Amino acid sequence: MSLKYTCPGCGTPLGYDGLCWKCKCEQERKTALAWTPEQIAEKQRNLIQNIHRLADMEDPECTDFWQLLGYRDAITPEIQRAALAAGVFWPCEIYYHAPADVGEGLIHALLSTEDSSEASNLMCCLAMQGDDKAMETLLELERNPRPWRKGLYVDPSIYAQCGGWTFNKKGQRTQLNFDTCFSFVKGAPGEVSPVRIGRAREDTCPHCGGRMADMLVLDGRDKRLKFLGLDGILTATCCPNCVGFLKGPAFNRFTLDGGVEVFPSELFDGAGKMDCYVRPEDYRSLTENPFVLGGAPVPPFYGAACDDVNTVGGFANWVQDWEYTACPHCGKPMKYLAQIQWDTLMDGTEGTLYIEFCPDCQIVSMQHQQT
Repeated sequence: MSLKYTCPGCGTPLGYDGLCWKCKCEQERKTALAWTPEQIAEKQRNLIQNIHRLADMEDPECTDFWQLLGYRDAITPEIQRAALAAGVFWPCEIYYHAPADVGEGLIHALLSTEDSSEASNLMCCLAMQGDDKAMETLLELERNPRPWRKGLYVDPSIYAQCGGWTFNKKGQRTQLNFDTCFSFVKGAPGEVSPVRIGRAREDTCPHCGGRMADMLVLDGRDKRLKFLGLDGILTATCCPNCVGFLKGPAFNRFTLDGGVEVFPSELFDGAGKMDCYVRPEDYRSLTENPFVLGGAPVPPFYGAACDDVNTVGGFANWVQDWEYTACPHCGKPMKYLAQIQWDTLMDGTEGTLYIEFCPDCQIVSMQHQQT
């Protein structure tokens, strides 16, 4: 069936008249980034007045919230206090770095509830608030579980990961993400970038015979990336065809001079071979993409506010639940590094590749999620 229309923004063939979803997302983002201080203040006031609509995912409050958070980093303590007063505990990101009085309110609500579902939401909110008292409360609940714990699948230390941190049984805190975030933007032909998505390789995958790819090559010596603490090159290598079919993440070890050692992996069905669905033209699209590292940092939730942005640092837009991989060498939870949206690179694909790393062991994990 031939497609009657084309997107006026990028020329993509469409079955309807209007912008494709990528161009629509970009247009909405540009609009939010162009808001005046007066427009931001008006949206903040409306969100406070109608905070109950946020929990019901009603617009414009829901869209305004994610754009205020992701693009403008403009969720104020007043909004957080209004949410607490109204008993609004979704989305949990509304409580990111909320002031101490809000944290105390969340703790009181958590210690007062007898409902597993409400406790789950409140632990996510407290993880986002994330101060020392939040950790002390979650640690105490891990050591001395309330009856509602029987209705949950994981411990409070896993809920803490929702906020980008966790703790061990001794009460030692570990940060799992970076507050600094950079996005990828479309660069000019031949533009040099310290981060590259999708570099071609000659070796092939033992499962499908398709070509492997360096999904992320990152030079931490660039001044924009100093926050990563990498004095050299990190390379994340996997099979773009099979990474979504593995029993667990794909792993490789990297050396700061650019070297890579790919670890063996196993498919979900245990089969040794599978078909390769990445066509030569898809591979070219993947490895010849125009993305380069943006020139200035963006808010930490920039990549969590939409489905068409690739980011380094900050928070991920988890398709399912957050998932921090244990390092296969030391067993510690790995740090979130980057997200790559497959459909920004290859047409007809879906889902997201999440890249994490262990700075101590110099090991990278790559895992795929999709709806």
